Amino acid sequence: MPNHSLRVGVLTGGGDCPGLNAALRAVTKSLTLQHDAEVLGFRDGFRGLVNRTVEPLRYRDVSGILTRGGTILGASNKADPFNYMPRGGADVSAQVVKTYRNLDLDALVAIGGDGTMSIAHRLTDLGVDIVGVPKTIDNDLVGTDHTVGFDTAVSIATDALDRIHTTAQSHHRVMIVETMGRYAGWIALHAGVASGADVILLPEIEYEVDEVAQVCRDRERSGQRFTIVAVAEGARRKGEDYVVQERGQEYTDSIRLGGISRVLADQLREPLDTSIRTTVLGHMQRGGSPTAYDRNLATALGTRAAALAAAGTTGVMVAVQDDAFTQVPLREIADKTRTVPGDHPLLASGLDVGTSFGVDDLEIRDGATAASLSQEG
Repeated sequence: MPNHSLRVGVLTGGGDCPGLNAALRAVTKSLTLQHDAEVLGFRDGFRGLVNRTVEPLRYRDVSGILTRGGTILGASNKADPFNYMPRGGADVSAQVVKTYRNLDLDALVAIGGDGTMSIAHRLTDLGVDIVGVPKTIDNDLVGTDHTVGFDTAVSIATDALDRIHTTAQSHHRVMIVETMGRYAGWIALHAGVASGADVILLPEIEYEVDEVAQVCRDRERSGQRFTIVAVAEGARRKGEDYVVQERGQEYTDSIRLGGISRVLADQLREPLDTSIRTTVLGHMQRGGSPTAYDRNLATALGTRAAALAAAGTTGVMVAVQDDAFTQVPLREIADKTRTVPGDHPLLASGLDVGTSFGVDDLEIRDGATAASLSQEG
């Protein structure tokens, strides 16, 4: 390696999402232009640190990737160095530290979601200097109001729901559209309200089948012979567990949620005579070119992460709070999930325009009131 005044590594951990390349571009260009730094990119997330699969990232290497989806470095959600599945779940964190030190890195920028930030926090305790950049379509990272990729996922889900409307109206059907989001309902909430979904089911509010069926019957009696249901993959019937698509220890999370749309359809067929169809949006929410908002967010967070790394301010994640850029300690966000609070204004707005969340409206309104009073107290 050539002599340098500053050498910074960068990786994209976890699943892919729109805006990763924009963040890589921002980190690399900012470090190169503003801090005369050498940037090294690790292949396939933390796997690159374990195997030392690394390559220089120069200005020209990241030119022209702002609008591209995915990540030029690759990503992996099976490369937790503390539970490394390619080696049978072994703890290979010592190898990560060895790679970091042997490459004489001054800092590492880790672009990822909650799993990546939890790993990053544990690595900081071992002496790896890390700055995190929040990305996930789920928007479920504690400490930031927005994550890279979320806006694009919402736009894709909204467009899908808009298109489903025409089929639902034409064939007089109940159409159930399943979004991603794991244990948080941010995508379903934002896309559902934006598209005018009649029912929105979230992991944070356990639904009752009778309430959902009643909405469908009421709409048919009023002459609106179709119903649009937006359901998050982590939604569940009151008193029941999550619907699991797949189990396996090879993933950061041992279960993969999915299939709630089909389960809900089966639950509704007995109380309803209406034809019911389901659509699972799946990974299309994670693909394609990022929206202008995600490109700008990735650029702003990436350049801020570069500045912090250059200044030696590590052990933090850059974030957005109340429309201002800041940073939060990794220890405050590790192993936590940001879910939709009961007093979120979009819930109240949905209720005000007649959207059902699968339970009696008063249950939500009372919870929002109690939460508001608790915050004021």
